Amino acid sequence: MKTVYVGMSADIIHPGHLNIINEAKKLGKVIVGVLTDEAIASYKRLPYLNYEQRSIIVAAIKGVDEVVPQTTLDYVHNMEKYKPDYVVHGDDWKEGVQKETRQKVIETLKQWGGKVVDIPYTQGISSTILNNKIAEIGTTPDMRLKRLRRLIEAKPIVRILESHSGLTGLIIEKTVVEVNGEKREFDGMWASSLTDSTSKGKPDIEAVDITTRLHNLNDTLECTTKPVIFDGDTGGKIEHFVFTVRTLERLGISAVIIEDKIGLKKNSLFGTDVIQKQDTIEGFCEKISAGKRAQITNDFMIIARIESFIAGKGLDDAMQRALAYINAGADGIMIHSKDKSGEDVKEFCIELKKVHPSIPIVLVPTTYNYITEDEMINWGVSIVIYANHMLRSAYPAMLNTAKTILINGRSYETNDLCMPIKDILELIPGTK
Repeated sequence: MKTVYVGMSADIIHPGHLNIINEAKKLGKVIVGVLTDEAIASYKRLPYLNYEQRSIIVAAIKGVDEVVPQTTLDYVHNMEKYKPDYVVHGDDWKEGVQKETRQKVIETLKQWGGKVVDIPYTQGISSTILNNKIAEIGTTPDMRLKRLRRLIEAKPIVRILESHSGLTGLIIEKTVVEVNGEKREFDGMWASSLTDSTSKGKPDIEAVDITTRLHNLNDTLECTTKPVIFDGDTGGKIEHFVFTVRTLERLGISAVIIEDKIGLKKNSLFGTDVIQKQDTIEGFCEKISAGKRAQITNDFMIIARIESFIAGKGLDDAMQRALAYINAGADGIMIHSKDKSGEDVKEFCIELKKVHPSIPIVLVPTTYNYITEDEMINWGVSIVIYANHMLRSAYPAMLNTAKTILINGRSYETNDLCMPIKDILELIPGTK
């Protein structure tokens, strides 16, 4: 019997998939290579179901003889392993991001006389259309909560952008660009205490309480599906932090980041220009442990933010704290610095990865923003947070508009500065 290979992500099974499998079965034994989370995340959004769930579903489809993992978008590894007589795929891969993949498959199959069979695309239905429909419906707290850990496992670096409103959340949810044939988007949102405070005209000193911040965050949760990392500042008193953890977890927030400082909060980017007092290692470890005991699921993450460089201390202190915090149960480490070179952060990341190669490292490259994501990946970084750019970019634009109206005594001159009302209405789901 001839062997037939079919590769698919199989996140949402629809008649188009069944048609391909039926056509493949006519040619021989059908092996379906289900793309892993990592393979799918390399070219589009992480699937709703994980690999194990998707492989179980595919295995139950009539006509499928065997299910195997396909760990890359490139088929070549599995082609060489299984040496199929045919590779069957929808003819949509003749164009777009998978066009080059198809050509590699053709060249590989030539080695043993194999052949590509392109099945006419099933009109009127696609995974993209269905995904868009699901996005309109929304998500559940449980699905959103679990997504960050899956992203960390699937992607070389998880890209997070600050959001301080439902509108900024929608921008993060929907913005996609294509660079050299690769689709890029933000993977989630950062609920920043700095921008939450600033948008209310208040100083970044924990003046806006957790309840108020979560009330505003609910606007974002209602109109988005991507995971959220919450800026927990110092975490407050240990007795209060356990309730914060339970509340965040219940809402479907994926992670909280707390910093090892005590006393009245002063923004870290002031560095030693203001008094920055760190908690003791023992005291902060106790807070981490209490938070971990309070959480219900294994998916919620408590990430420890180390302020050693901000406080004028060196690598030894930062490493000592990182090791202690991990031992206390921290699910990740964020190292902060206001040094514009980024060299202290780079050295820390490399040293920590030698000891804990699997621990997620988080960076907020506000001051050393010339460093690229590719460089951070080489340092072993798992998450990059662009922590305040949505608010910082909005303010000068709004200020310019306000001045223009005052100068001209009318709003006509602001036409080119403003988004058309029609586009605003179309941006918000349910407006039409």
